[in-house]
Amino acid sequence: MKQQIIQQGAEAIIYKIKDKVVKDRIPKKYRLPKLDDKIRRQRTKKEAKLLTKSSKLIPAPAPLTDPDAGRMIHMPYITGKKLSEHLDKLKNSQKICEQIGKNIALLHDNDIIHGDLTTSNMILKQDKVFFIDFGLGFTSDKTEDKAVDLHLIKQALEAKHFLHFEKFFKAILKGYKTSKNYKSTIKRLEKVEARGRYKKQVC
Repeated sequence: MKQQIIQQGAEAIIYKIKDKVVKDRIPKKYRLPKLDDKIRRQRTKKEAKLLTKSSKLIPAPAPLTDPDAGRMIHMPYITGKKLSEHLDKLKNSQKICEQIGKNIALLHDNDIIHGDLTTSNMILKQDKVFFIDFGLGFTSDKTEDKAVDLHLIKQALEAKHFLHFEKFFKAILKGYKTSKNYKSTIKRLEKVEARGRYKKQVC
């Protein structure tokens, strides 16, 4: 069966096999083999659970099989436009950003933190924004974690879509208003950003 590597990072290799994607975590040579195997299996299981839960809330690829004690996640391949490459050129970009905000609100209201909110981890398919790669995700009911998640997408927009990032983030916050904890999270976001500005001044 023909395999095509579509992404390779420090943590995992992503293969495309026909109409599915397989995420395989890379061994770390600096760890003892037995410990490394245990860590990779635990992280795979954790990510699969997050994907399963998230896919019931927002567009996201649900695992096709239970990884059980394995280190691979099998998911459907999502055909669409990677937003990191297309968001700036879309006529309805602000509506798309509003949808991103609504997706984040749904995750946060169910205590899911994505952990890597960038437009590289979002695919537009038939006017729906799919969130992918929950490898850094976790569950938390802390307002701080949710605020940091929002801070991540703001930083990502500023870095990748700097010409439009202000209006894009404003649209995301408009969508995020659907969150039941909107006010408290935005208040904490302001504190997170203030800490960031203070650190820059000190440095």
